Amino acid sequence: MSLPVLTTEEQRVLGCLLEKQRTVPASYPLTLNSLRLACNQTSSRDPVVDYSERTIQDVGRALKDKSLVRLVWAGAGSRVIKYHQLLDEVLAVAEDERALITVLLLRGPQAPGELRTRTERLHPFADRAAVETCLARLAARDEPLVRELPLQRGQQDRRWIHLLGPVDGADAPATAEPADLEAVLAEGAQARDARVLAAYEAAAGAYSEAVLDELTEKPFDIWLLERIAAAADGPVLDLGCGPGQIAAFLADQGVETHGVDASPAMVEQARANFPDLDFEVGRFHQVLRPRTAAAWGAIVAWYAFSHLAPSELVPVLRTVGATLRPDGLLAVALQVGGRVAHLDALFGIPVDLDVVQHDRDRVLAAFSAAGLVVDEWYVRSPVPSEEQTERLYVLARHPG
Repeated sequence: MSLPVLTTEEQRVLGCLLEKQRTVPASYPLTLNSLRLACNQTSSRDPVVDYSERTIQDVGRALKDKSLVRLVWAGAGSRVIKYHQLLDEVLAVAEDERALITVLLLRGPQAPGELRTRTERLHPFADRAAVETCLARLAARDEPLVRELPLQRGQQDRRWIHLLGPVDGADAPATAEPADLEAVLAEGAQARDARVLAAYEAAAGAYSEAVLDELTEKPFDIWLLERIAAAADGPVLDLGCGPGQIAAFLADQGVETHGVDASPAMVEQARANFPDLDFEVGRFHQVLRPRTAAAWGAIVAWYAFSHLAPSELVPVLRTVGATLRPDGLLAVALQVGGRVAHLDALFGIPVDLDVVQHDRDRVLAAFSAAGLVVDEWYVRSPVPSEEQTERLYVLARHPG
């Protein structure tokens, strides 16, 4: 069935009924007066409103006609009508999804961190990652229930809205016109590749020292890498392996892991850091099948594609994906933000390096154009110790 389209008044009424059903079950269903007081609360509501009883009655009837509210009697022989919501049944949502929809109906656009705090009495999310996983699930439904908004000026986190009707602030303009991400190819791909290689050759030692233990500060990365290792049916390739910390983590999960990097100096660092693992010099434009199997069970590319122009993504993804077994996984992490960031230094070493902060939607479209099926994607907020850029994680598979 099609999603209901709710007026702002209907959103407030249903949001209040959903909330009070969980927070004050002894008083639920709500009387007309209780529902009016819930709608007009000055806390946990945005915007604050002042609905009359007549407004609540009119909205209640409209929702009843939409089969989203049921009117019940307070008791045998009573003339007091109470209001009971049916929205969660119509939408067929799980408890965590229900909590997010409730708060989005009551408070408008919100970031994942805000949603975690504000849903505590409705559903205790373990952490921010659990909120983002649930939002991604709601956004991936055949009829999406939520949508992520573009990052606005002065915000550090993207906000989310429900899709059950108009939401104030949902149509605000983006902070700036899109940058020309193809500019990294202004002097040609070979010149770009030479600068990238020179940067990582020069910074290999400092890079290795700085990132070797970085996963301890990235619980989301750990969660996703553990899932990839558990699901991989066959050897795993760490593409753009750098000093080898991702490959080592995957190997510790019990999977056969190999690493490839274009920088000989980085490969030397990886071999020194983890001498029991296999690391080779190679480019992701020319990924080969494993020596020990017919195809890779999974390929992990953590920021390996951060220097590519958007126009290069499809051919690279197609080449890499062709070496996967049927249903093999390709996991990619990228910076996103729609601009090109120039680095004059990398971990204190002078470099001439451009980092492409890709557009999320174009990245996801590139996976599809390359013949890969995107199963999951996540946008994560900046890591506190790093530059303030968002990170996109895509988990895709070879369709076979």
